Amino acid sequence: MKNLLVALLFFIFTGLNAQEYYSLNDQVLRLSNGSLTREISFLHDSVTGRSLTIPGQGEEFLRRSREFSFRVNGKTLDGYSGWKMVKAENASDGRYGRGVTVTLDSKDKTLPLRITLNYLLYPNVNVIRKWIGFINTGNEDIRLEALNVEDLATVLSQVSSVVYHNYGRMKHLGTYIGNWDDPVLIVHDITHQRGLAVGNEAPGITKRTAWNTRADNLEAGLTHPGQDYPFRKWLKPGETWESPKTFLCAYNGTDDGFSVVNNELNAFIVKYLRPRIIEDEKKPVFVYNTWNPFRTFVNDSLVREVARAAAGCGIQEFIIDDGWQVNDGSASSKEAWGNNYGDWLVDTVKFPGGLKPTFDYIRSLGMKPGLWISIGAATADSKVYREHPDWFVKNVNGEPGNIHSLHDEDFYSSCFGTDWFNYIKSVVLRLVDEYGLAYAKLDFSVVTSAYVTNKNISGCYATDHPYHRDHEESFIIIYERILRLFDELHDEAPDLFIDCTFETAGKLQLMDYAIAEHADGNWLANFEEPSPLGPLRIRQMSWWRSPALPASSLVIGNSQMNDPGFELALKSLAGSLPIVLGDPRKIPAEKRQRIKRWSDWMKSMQKKYDYMSYRKDLPGFGEPREGAWDGWMRINFQTKEGGIFGVFRQNAREESRVVFLTDIKPDKTYTIRLAPDGNEVYEATGIELMEAGFPVKIPENCGGRIYEIRMK
Repeated sequence: MKNLLVALLFFIFTGLNAQEYYSLNDQVLRLSNGSLTREISFLHDSVTGRSLTIPGQGEEFLRRSREFSFRVNGKTLDGYSGWKMVKAENASDGRYGRGVTVTLDSKDKTLPLRITLNYLLYPNVNVIRKWIGFINTGNEDIRLEALNVEDLATVLSQVSSVVYHNYGRMKHLGTYIGNWDDPVLIVHDITHQRGLAVGNEAPGITKRTAWNTRADNLEAGLTHPGQDYPFRKWLKPGETWESPKTFLCAYNGTDDGFSVVNNELNAFIVKYLRPRIIEDEKKPVFVYNTWNPFRTFVNDSLVREVARAAAGCGIQEFIIDDGWQVNDGSASSKEAWGNNYGDWLVDTVKFPGGLKPTFDYIRSLGMKPGLWISIGAATADSKVYREHPDWFVKNVNGEPGNIHSLHDEDFYSSCFGTDWFNYIKSVVLRLVDEYGLAYAKLDFSVVTSAYVTNKNISGCYATDHPYHRDHEESFIIIYERILRLFDELHDEAPDLFIDCTFETAGKLQLMDYAIAEHADGNWLANFEEPSPLGPLRIRQMSWWRSPALPASSLVIGNSQMNDPGFELALKSLAGSLPIVLGDPRKIPAEKRQRIKRWSDWMKSMQKKYDYMSYRKDLPGFGEPREGAWDGWMRINFQTKEGGIFGVFRQNAREESRVVFLTDIKPDKTYTIRLAPDGNEVYEATGIELMEAGFPVKIPENCGGRIYEIRMK
């Protein structure tokens, strides 16, 4: 609602409308926002992508293209398959995106189908967003497969180009077919210093982004038949469906293909895509979770003791992990992982007064309470499983299945293609209403496992579930409904922080735009190694997934606060969303005060700069690794008034480096202050910090420094 109001005011005060970003003359659609221009022809009953340029530079990125492709009932349709234009209408998204929706009818009388091609551009970014709508206009069901929302022939040559894949961080030569780890893919023409970046907002394992499958072509959409987890969508007569969105960015003038992610796409994501964590006005800055070391051995007295110590460290959110729950009819939970899932009742042996007194105590210490919940699993002893076995996935043999693990015979995975959706939604809302739940860590596999390699142990094979027809269709349906669940929970419980774990996302350490747009965060990894290895792994994971994705959506456990080297872990965590574990009761009082100073500093920096909405690579620093320096900056590039940056030495031979900053005003003076105490250590103009740099010395072999940069 807030976004819609902002967009409405934008249009009122600027007088802009959607049509100013497109024109349609003589059946040629021209889309342009001054930063990017794209032309599509609708001549001769065809849809032909014919141009993509950066205005004023005249450099062409496309050859004649079929624009899109998909299969209907096994027959491939694309832009050349015969289409009649019905209408073109203004389109907008409430986030400054403006453009056009073109409605087309298929001229193939054997496949009665209407589609809508949707294009949006945004102010001052060379990005265009696209998706396709489908309407079954016939009298029989149709089957959609092999959807390429973008299907473009490029002028980029595979001989002189390199593919940046796996969150844009890895390089590949030649033909490439991407998977779930490719929310963004860059094809960089080394010879001509230019390229195309394509983003794919499809969820989890349904993503497919490919290069050079025919001849220098670029595709983005959903998985094809023959892949491990093929996309399929059935449409009944009159039924409509919209594809996930894609976005395309053209760039030139750089030898570094990743720079488009660090700059142009970074600006698009922060300003216009605006994932949930960026939209959140009150972002969690310092979170605690009980899982490491307490596992399922939690109870009221333990939680109160740990909460007191955690509050003394400045923790803001206190999350009780697995072990608080019990199934209907059980006296108490078993002290082991994999038990008592499904009914989500409070174990009154562990919590004699229920959770309300415990939560009230947590709140009295100034912290928000949270819980771990398995969003997609139940054990055989649960009431919900006994009464509704039809709500659970069927395996390839037609029996109740366990997607998550191969080793738990009494553990079953729910299917979101059933009314389990309404059940688990009611569970979460009950915990919000009765106890004031503020943070929900929603866990376990719902589509595919992060641990099971057998591709047949995935999705749901039921043919009688109400929302999917077969195994192939179950993938997209389950994802769509779980993302819808997150949206409905946010609508009905606006202050609830939703942490969708990588297990729920579907693969090891998987995070993508779909999850980020609907959930606030993603419990991405469990690193239990002590310092300095644990902090290095944290920085590596943060670097790997960002800035293609918002750093603050990356929730990286399991660093223990009582580790003697914890301060390095905390500095490393400041580059993503700081979540900590361990036993804070074991931390001496003076160290608790030190950690609290860090907490107070992070909160003050967030209030001053909203630094958690930003992250870029620190110029001249690469992947965190042994024998090297690494770093990041979280500077507000919209106000350019400042932010924070971190610099780390990981057994590098040199004790000092020069740091160069960006996203500051050249003619303004800035001070640099060492965290957490805020002592000023340097002063310079923006141009000096960008061109001459700032010297950093770290005498310890493994250490880090975090700084504030503040405009005077």
